[in-house]
Amino acid sequence: MDKKDFKQDTRYTVTLRDENNKLRPANLYVMRMHEDGMVVRMTDKAASLMKIKYENVVKIVNSKEVEIQNRFTTPDAVLNEQNWKDRTSLDHYSSSSHMGK
Repeated sequence: MDKKDFKQDTRYTVTLRDENNKLRPANLYVMRMHEDGMVVRMTDKAASLMKIKYENVVKIVNSKEVEIQNRFTTPDAVLNEQNWKDRTSLDHYSSSSHMGK
């Protein structure tokens, strides 16, 4: 897969190649797209942000664009490409203001 296969503020169910080269199912929310990968929130795990390379996604099973009022809000400085150059994960809690959190 590559950058053109994904869209910001969209939820995906994917088959993901992990660090041990095994295929795993994953649910993710694309927060920001960069040239070498995307910053996502893993929606089936803790509220951590992760940087995933496009080529590590083997298959998109399902996708759904998130309505504006249900989108997660995270400061731009946290999602900036420069902050993710040497980082693969970040523990950060983000929520939708529409959800009352």
